[in-house]
Amino acid sequence: MKEQPTSSTDQVVSRREFLKYTFFKTDLQWKRLDTNQRKLGKEQFACLVKDFAEDHLLRSYSLVGLRGDTDFLLWNISPQIEELQSFMSALLRSEFGKYLILPYSYLAVTRKSEYLGDHQHAGQDGVNFQAPGSSKYLFVYPFIKKREWYFLPHEQRTKMMAQHFKIGHKYPSVRIHTGYSFGLDDQEFILAFETNEPADFVELVMELRSSEASRYTELETPIFTCVQTSIREILDTLG
Repeated sequence: MKEQPTSSTDQVVSRREFLKYTFFKTDLQWKRLDTNQRKLGKEQFACLVKDFAEDHLLRSYSLVGLRGDTDFLLWNISPQIEELQSFMSALLRSEFGKYLILPYSYLAVTRKSEYLGDHQHAGQDGVNFQAPGSSKYLFVYPFIKKREWYFLPHEQRTKMMAQHFKIGHKYPSVRIHTGYSFGLDDQEFILAFETNEPADFVELVMELRSSEASRYTELETPIFTCVQTSIREILDTLG
């Protein structure tokens, strides 16, 4: 049977990637288990993460000592929502997973920005998700614009975003990953910034506060400071 041609719309959708940011907090009961139980639980959990990472993009980050409500982040990327569900289900069924709480969880999808036009940011803002780099630090937060923003003429919004992008270009050490959550999750966007220089990110955010587009920000918290760390190192810090 001859395969039917794929429409241009189908081709675009097939290239989309779903981004999942899942934050975990360890129940105190975990620390009360004997050493052997914890060792076996950590090994099983680490193997599940390693298996998923063999066929998908996945990064792990520690937040131990940086926030009181979460211990670590798994940022995983897949073309199928069901794959993300299956992976998370396997984690939560594991021995260590039984002692995990999910205080925050965000879902988004890739999409080309409507304000870029023909302008391209290398490795960013495209339909095809570009792999996270090797930067040590990741800053993640949900983002919602005021509803008034969407009633402004597109030309006016594009002009304000051009100023926004210009400010961003002043900080080449900071790389942005934009996820779109409209209809998928409570927020409109999930923003993730990679850098090896946290101070540069602070300066970028401070300067963006004075941009015209920032007048239309409704929500951009909570903000998570994450340190890229192997899953085994993360588990060892938890006991």
